[in-house]
Amino acid sequence: MRIMGLDYGSMTVGVAVSDELMFTAQGIEVIRRKQETKLRQTYARIEELIAEYKVNQIVLGYPKNMDNTIGSRAEKSEEFAAAIRRRTGLEVILWDERLTTVAAHRVLDAAELDYKKKAQVVDKLAAVFILESYLDYRSNQLKQSTTDKEDE
Repeated sequence: MRIMGLDYGSMTVGVAVSDELMFTAQGIEVIRRKQETKLRQTYARIEELIAEYKVNQIVLGYPKNMDNTIGSRAEKSEEFAAAIRRRTGLEVILWDERLTTVAAHRVLDAAELDYKKKAQVVDKLAAVFILESYLDYRSNQLKQSTTDKEDE
């Protein structure tokens, strides 16, 4: 089983995939489109990657506002998630992604990449951060469940 992480933006989708043991996330690619509303090729590429990596679940970044409200970007992510569910039949988990793009920019700034190189990979790195956060959460839930059963 593998999990795919997606960072959905207005013109790009960063893609990451977990290893089969679901310990780590690897950035795969950035899917680009010329217009925000032209998503057919984006969906098709995501479906290709799902088949290639044998993905069983998707975690989609959910860009809530800092005050935890839902803005227009989060609403667009909800629509994107619904479309991915319909097309693939897979579970799509909306995952709080606040500050993942900021963290990605900080990592890339520390690597001293020029603007053009950063622009090419920032969404992929944000997808990695989204997926790693979910994998950590999942791992902690499994540990907690095991601990609770041992205490019974």
